[in-house]
Amino acid sequence: MSQVLKAARGAVAVAAIVASGAVAAQANEFVMATGQQGGSWFPVGGAIKAIVEKEIPDLSITVTPGAGVANVVGVDAGRFPIAFANSISTVDSLEGKEPFRKATTNVCNIGVLYPQYFQVVVTADSGINSVADMKGHDLTTQQLGNTGEYLTRELLGTAGLSFDDMKSVAHTSYSDSASQMKDGHADIFTLGSSLPTGSVMDLASSRDINMIDIDEETFKHFKDMNAAFQLREVKPGSYPGIDEVKHAISYDTHMVAACDFDGEIVKAVLGAIADNIDSFGAITKSMAGLTVDMMATDIGVPFHPAAKEFYESRGVSMN
Repeated sequence: MSQVLKAARGAVAVAAIVASGAVAAQANEFVMATGQQGGSWFPVGGAIKAIVEKEIPDLSITVTPGAGVANVVGVDAGRFPIAFANSISTVDSLEGKEPFRKATTNVCNIGVLYPQYFQVVVTADSGINSVADMKGHDLTTQQLGNTGEYLTRELLGTAGLSFDDMKSVAHTSYSDSASQMKDGHADIFTLGSSLPTGSVMDLASSRDINMIDIDEETFKHFKDMNAAFQLREVKPGSYPGIDEVKHAISYDTHMVAACDFDGEIVKAVLGAIADNIDSFGAITKSMAGLTVDMMATDIGVPFHPAAKEFYESRGVSMN
């Protein structure tokens, strides 16, 4: 088992060697906002922390849980300089679209990591086979400020529903949502995360589950909202009990930084990822096969100047 994989399973301290050029040691510390425990962002952030701190001994990174929308707001407001985000949310932030109260002005893209899937997981015996069927059921989702929570409200709206039409709505972590489903306190679990997601795998180990299939008409509502949305297949076997192709609303996980943040640290973070893809693939299968070219994908968010320099140094044209 790799040391990075151990970090993903609970130990934040992990040793790894980065093949990228060493960055001059400097006395710095900062917060990197990731995602909820039980998702993929938090362990990936912990691994990045360990690798970068190995390269820059005097640098201290505090990895904190966060949420897609809230992370972008936090970077723009100067509460932390680097964070994980969702492409759709970051694109919307540039124009101040809902759920953002105003346009962001100091948020730059530094790299795409992997696709995310908005998953609508239900217990197999719930009788829920469509968005309309969700009415009157117990729902568990994320807290306000999470992209998954926002998308849940939008999804319900496509069937003329809202949270008020549910029997109950819990706003909690992935892990707690899975526990609620296992204990019979909820029969719908919505989340935006990698595929597969650990909390859903945990749920599927003790309860039979199904996923609501998103049709083209429903997806059009989201595509009209934001061109960054994609409709991707969820292949059979992605989770135990999922025996046929499903379709899910999808977008990309990427990392953002304050546009004026230290360029050398930005390059160190990107080097930590680019030079340890196999180890990160052990944390989340979605990162397996990630390339520098894929990291440099233009998603409509301005690149940090140092990120441009990093990709160009790796032979990627940034024109």
